[in-house]
Amino acid sequence: MAPSKQNDREARQARERLRAYQARQTVHEEKVKRRKRDNWVAGIAVFVIVLLAVGTQLLFFAKPAATSASASPSPSSASPSPSSSAAAGVPSKSIAEGRTWTGDLTINGIKLGVSLDGAAAPQAVSSTISLTQKKFYDGLTCHRLTNGGFYVLQCGDPNGDGTGGPGYSYGPVENAPKNDKYPAGTLAMARQSGNANSQGSQFFIVYKDTTIPSDSAGGYTVIGKITSGLPTLISDVTDKGVQGGSTDGKPAVATKIDSFTLQ
Repeated sequence: MAPSKQNDREARQARERLRAYQARQTVHEEKVKRRKRDNWVAGIAVFVIVLLAVGTQLLFFAKPAATSASASPSPSSASPSPSSSAAAGVPSKSIAEGRTWTGDLTINGIKLGVSLDGAAAPQAVSSTISLTQKKFYDGLTCHRLTNGGFYVLQCGDPNGDGTGGPGYSYGPVENAPKNDKYPAGTLAMARQSGNANSQGSQFFIVYKDTTIPSDSAGGYTVIGKITSGLPTLISDVTDKGVQGGSTDGKPAVATKIDSFTLQ
């Protein structure tokens, strides 16, 4: 073969190899771009899901202090202003005497030692003392369990669905953690979202360290803590999960307050 023809063939083959290489590079670059785009979209989707989950948890806390036996009323109808609280039957905050109260909260036969701080949360502790003296809590269910980032067991609703209360509501929020962190064993009052004056009889037990973001009303009133028995409550109730395998709803194990005493 003449040298010129051989050179032409080699040049043509070189060009074909170059085009093939460039084509492979283009495909590779497109795959990289697509992967980055997919990762970006997936990241946004995860963020939105987490945001919705947090929002759902916060909205659920909006149900507690309702005085209506049917649907949750508006904040104005459920929450008397501080000036009208006494007329609405809110126990005097002097009941707490500014001291520590101890006692037992028995749930499903599990005796939980409790300690309430009457100095840090005088109004909420006074209300709780008054309700226990009337045996208001005896026989009520714990209607809500969460285990999907929030770890609380919520109790104290006479309606059993998150809408009931003692016939009055009060505020403001007392003794809420400034860092929004609620350690395992914390006892705190449930309330409506954005409404500090909507506390009533519903409370929640934090059974695992939990962060609950504050809203426009602040955080959640911490009345005290569980001092004993929490591991048994976890193994016998909360570890059994939520009905239907959800992360927020009625406990899979029917849960009832046997008694609540303080002294």
